[in-house]
Amino acid sequence: MRIGDAAAAAGMTPRALRYYEQQGLVTARRTPSGHRVYDEEDIRRLRAVRELRDAGLTVGDVRAFAHLLGRVPADEVPDLLSQEPRPGRCSAVEAVARRRLADLDARIARLSYLRARLAARLGEPEAEVTEPASPDGTVRAGADSGALFRLEDAPAPGTPAVRA
Repeated sequence: MRIGDAAAAAGMTPRALRYYEQQGLVTARRTPSGHRVYDEEDIRRLRAVRELRDAGLTVGDVRAFAHLLGRVPADEVPDLLSQEPRPGRCSAVEAVARRRLADLDARIARLSYLRARLAARLGEPEAEVTEPASPDGTVRAGADSGALFRLEDAPAPGTPAVRA
């Protein structure tokens, strides 16, 4: 099938399909006239990529175990973190997923800290500011963690911003 039909069958746009092809997650065959063609195996693979991306993995994460995408059963969402051990479950896939989960937890903690910090500056009564620690116990300062200022301290409109 051609790219438009394949993209629709996989639940994505043709642009996304071309991007995944560029990233090495799927390989299209070409007709003699140069058109891309895809088969059911490609569609199954693309659905798995879409599901993994929807689960929070990055393209780089998926690329790390792209060679395993052919093993995903037809019409089944990849089960990365099953609670019960089962044969065929890949520890490398689970390790990538757990790293991504830890990264998401760290980002959530950082955003919660930034929100609480801003809320405290605005005088919200329940704003408790605690600096999040990174997984190794150190505090990570991001580019957005600079000093806050009070809006009252800003110069009034029409006055010079720099005082002599």
